Amino acid sequence: MASSESKLSPPVGEETFPSDHEPATKKPKLDGSNITRIDHTLPSKTEEKENCRENLDEETHRGQHVGEDSEVATKTNQSRPIASDTQRPREEESVQLLESSSQEGALEEQKSKCPAGVVLLAGEYNWDICGRQKSSKDSKKNLLKEPLWVFHRVKDLEGIRVQKVVSHCTAAHNILITDQGQALAWGRNDKGQLGVGDTVKKDHPQPILDLKNFTVIDAACGKSHTLVLTESGDVFGFGENKLGQLGLGNENPVVQTPTKIQFDDGPVKKVACGGQFSLMVNSKGALYSFGCPEYGQLGNNTDGKYFVSANRMAFHCELRPIQVKIFIDKMQNGIIIPVKGVRIADIACGTSHSVAVDTEKRVFTWGFGGYGRLGHNETKDEHVPRLVKGFVGLHKGVKKVFAGSIFSLAIGESGGLFLWGQTRRAGEANMYPKPIQDLYGWNILDVGCGYSSIVVAADESVISWGPTPAYGELGHGERQKSSSVPKEVGYMDGLNVHSVTCGICHTLLIARDETEEDHKKLEALPVFKP
Repeated sequence: MASSESKLSPPVGEETFPSDHEPATKKPKLDGSNITRIDHTLPSKTEEKENCRENLDEETHRGQHVGEDSEVATKTNQSRPIASDTQRPREEESVQLLESSSQEGALEEQKSKCPAGVVLLAGEYNWDICGRQKSSKDSKKNLLKEPLWVFHRVKDLEGIRVQKVVSHCTAAHNILITDQGQALAWGRNDKGQLGVGDTVKKDHPQPILDLKNFTVIDAACGKSHTLVLTESGDVFGFGENKLGQLGLGNENPVVQTPTKIQFDDGPVKKVACGGQFSLMVNSKGALYSFGCPEYGQLGNNTDGKYFVSANRMAFHCELRPIQVKIFIDKMQNGIIIPVKGVRIADIACGTSHSVAVDTEKRVFTWGFGGYGRLGHNETKDEHVPRLVKGFVGLHKGVKKVFAGSIFSLAIGESGGLFLWGQTRRAGEANMYPKPIQDLYGWNILDVGCGYSSIVVAADESVISWGPTPAYGELGHGERQKSSSVPKEVGYMDGLNVHSVTCGICHTLLIARDETEEDHKKLEALPVFKP
């Protein structure tokens, strides 16, 4: 039951941090028996009717065709091989000549931040129908496949240590990065988003052979497109590109193999993908965007709309990376002032909104504002990055940000996890950042954001929650497919999970496998054989 405090929301333009107290020294037990509901503020029906224009992905229920394409007219604005029946021969290790000394230790730095481990999978693995309405065209074999209701080890990945797992709240495909910097692709591939040279789904992880001579350190997935970042700071894109979301300077609908983005302001240190757009950050902390601008999610002060005819609207898509130069703060009286000296440290993208934190630990959000996902206590779209007032003040900064389909999350510099937006379509919404009280006292390591589910790695536990319908991505088992409150995944207790990513209906984790105790706990988990 929501507390009475939740009924008192701050006035527009004066978002306040709801709690300044330090995290509890004792972690609460998250078994559902002692959990209070998270505070929420619900926008009025009139406000939502005027301001909350959902795109195709967000208007459609998860059981419907979330993955179908919207018809949008556009105008130019100018290691080691995996275990499988057919293994490719071992390739000679290639040596990359780095352009700057700051990039030389990129792989080692990545390893220190994210130690390699074993991949665990839960949720829907039937990639062709994941997030889509089942139809008569689906084979009987596909329809009979049961989701993985608990976390499994993956047979194909035995003996392969993975550094990072990447997916997206709108995606049914995954990119895995091994400890040797090799990129593996897995899942839906109808737009070539796996980068393996075809459009056939892959039930088994496949190496991206065109990247074999590069050391991959990061990646990002959108709805049907992918970006890969190499050790030298170059970015390669593949998958759907009809709205310019690959940044290649054209609108070729499908790009089946990795293609380098021409970018003169590199090296790039961070990439992120939204539903149909992308973001990049270079080594100087400058932010760049490209793709569909429909709700202002590119941060270039426009939604790109123009009329093709009297009753047909289209969008000026950005086909190459453009720098986002304006960051603002909005006062209570409506006066807008620029925020200077912004150097971006971390970025995240939802379906149609963007979140960033700078080196001074300030948070900026922009794009689609429906259901409070931008955290400004209003549902207005923002066309340039706007400062989130809730994180301004002593010890109120943010270390890392995350984005789901219609919600956002942040880890505070003093600890704690903060949520704004909506995780239940028929439920209430947080219009500004509020702490998840049940997670005080936990050391938050990583967060995965699905379509409406949240999975958290904290200490030596996995905590997850999300509304129905859920497809096993929470990992609680078939008897509890959903949870309205944070709950520990009991059988995972004691496993050191340090990396989490969620797709539209599935979750991937990386668990430590260094000690004998680690091996015992991992061997107790079932094995998934595609």
